[in-house]
Amino acid sequence: MPQPVLKGESMTDKRCEEVLEKHQKEKGNIISLLQNIQEVFGYIPEDTVFWFSRELNIPASSFYGVATFYAQFYLKPRGKNIITACCGTACHVKGSGPIINKIREELKLPEGETTSKDGKFTVESVACVGACSIAPVFIGNKKVFGKMTIEKASEMLKGIDKGKGA
Repeated sequence: MPQPVLKGESMTDKRCEEVLEKHQKEKGNIISLLQNIQEVFGYIPEDTVFWFSRELNIPASSFYGVATFYAQFYLKPRGKNIITACCGTACHVKGSGPIINKIREELKLPEGETTSKDGKFTVESVACVGACSIAPVFIGNKKVFGKMTIEKASEMLKGIDKGKGA
């Protein structure tokens, strides 16, 4: 089966070649290579995985095995603003579910999608952020928002969208 090729973008080829040079110079492993790819592109594009697979003679499945195992890697573009919703027991019991639904509704996120169409927001859920005493907890661009309510969530989104961090 033929491998997909990059879509003719010389800048993409150039960026991949620069990442490859760095990888070979530093004698890195697949994790460090994926970190470098993500640093350059903001996520790990499918066509770059196949490009590196060909160049390094490493099966694409090896890249995907690592990228899907570690939560630090993203296979889809992420939004400019990252909203992390805690779904741990304390947050769940104190109502994080309806708040997440409200945020997704306000951002018009289709079922199964995490990033808004305009690329402004990505909404992610995590198992626990370790701040149970202020549940439900949300993190907006690395700022912690505790004792979240549906009303506060709307204000958080407005503040982040205006660049105020809420």
